[in-house]
Amino acid sequence: MYYSADIGVIGGSGLYELSADVKKIDLDTPYGKPSEQISLVKVGEKTVAFLPRHGKDHTINPSEINYRANIYALKSLGVKAIISPCCVGSLKFEMKPGDFVVTDQFINMTSGRKDTFFEKPRVTHLSSAHPYDQNLRVLALESGRECGITVHDGGTVIIINGPRFSTVAESRMFAIMGADVVNMTQYPEGYLCMEQEIPVVNIALVTDYDSGLEGQPDILPVTNEEVLLCLQKNAGKVKALIFKLIDKLEV
Repeated sequence: MYYSADIGVIGGSGLYELSADVKKIDLDTPYGKPSEQISLVKVGEKTVAFLPRHGKDHTINPSEINYRANIYALKSLGVKAIISPCCVGSLKFEMKPGDFVVTDQFINMTSGRKDTFFEKPRVTHLSSAHPYDQNLRVLALESGRECGITVHDGGTVIIINGPRFSTVAESRMFAIMGADVVNMTQYPEGYLCMEQEIPVVNIALVTDYDSGLEGQPDILPVTNEEVLLCLQKNAGKVKALIFKLIDKLEV
């Protein structure tokens, strides 16, 4: 049976389903199976394909996610845009836990990940100067503000392998490099969307201050418990922003 969708949403930590009223489908790709069954849900007149990148029970480490299968599966459904929410640790005092950041740049510090569809005999060099779609970014910012959410316009996310959190020295280095927030999954996910010519937007929920902030001894290094608590407090905001953005998209 042929299935299709208008918009793809890739859920991160704490976001494993958009709705209880869904149709789950199994897809296979030339790159293997995606992280989980894809849930098709109607949002107004649009069909949304939701995929939890870590699996529905959060069983897949960031470095073990089959990013190519995930993006290829959404592409095969015909999605015209992908919303890619995630959790991040902040490297800037003004980007506080509970805030959202609509990032516009990334720095890749990962290794060993399959990060391109362009393999021999097809070798293509694609510019990734501006990895996130500006039109989607504008709509995401509007959506967040209409939901009464503190949302920052732009920011550089640095992506590390995980699953461990950073050392104090690493956090200091990332800030010196110009990063604003730290994440474990935005690469190669966002770039692979570019290769498949799917506009993508990253909506990052700040859950912590990574390993603390330079000159702020009262800000302690992140713990997993802290991240989960922030996720629980903000889960409703994440969904509200996503649904508001879906409503604005013309696909």
